[in-house]
Amino acid sequence: MFMEFKDKIVVVTGGAAGIGKTIVNEFLKAGARVCIIDKKENPYFVGDLADEDALKAFADKVIREYGRVDCLINNGMLSKGGLKSCSYQDFNYVLRVGISAPYMLTKLFMAHFGEGASIVNISSSRDRMSQPDTESYSAAKGGIAALTHAMAISLAGKVRVNSISPGWIDTDFKVYSGPDATQHPAGRVGNPLDIANMVLYLCSEKAGFITGENICIDGGMTRQMIYHDDFGWTLG
Repeated sequence: MFMEFKDKIVVVTGGAAGIGKTIVNEFLKAGARVCIIDKKENPYFVGDLADEDALKAFADKVIREYGRVDCLINNGMLSKGGLKSCSYQDFNYVLRVGISAPYMLTKLFMAHFGEGASIVNISSSRDRMSQPDTESYSAAKGGIAALTHAMAISLAGKVRVNSISPGWIDTDFKVYSGPDATQHPAGRVGNPLDIANMVLYLCSEKAGFITGENICIDGGMTRQMIYHDDFGWTLG
């Protein structure tokens, strides 16, 4: 248990479901006070991350009620497809949620980060590998990975900034068997706790010498070379 989070003020975007909800629950267990912004119903603030006015209203509420932010977890995200299916408007909407919102929230909280504050951005292994028709999501995840190291330098000495790139994470905690599991060098599909545990670590004093870094949590999938008809792999 990370008892150092007792009474810390933690902001989690997209915290009403999936990985974000697990991150919220783990911080609550550790004694933090958690402020959520999500389009879905939640106990703190319902709002669209793509809407600048919503971001400003949310930030005003957090600052008014708590006066500071100790941890900012930029998790909220969605996909609108890619070249085959995604319009110009939808593509830019995804970028506003995935890149512009983390940037703007950092600006809004910049004068209010507490001592030893930390930002963790949730990227994806899609920042370096893709499937067809995923351009909106992949572009945003690549962007947040680059934004991470840029902000780490701009906020040097004030806030540590890191990102996490999840691979296949089943948000319902389903346990897989067979090829779905064994294709991973780790031997299983991931679950939200694999991400939440790293978020809490990166926000803790134990990670005090880590900033500007991206950590890929994908069971080793991005490290595995795959060739047709090699070691049992076939295409077709």
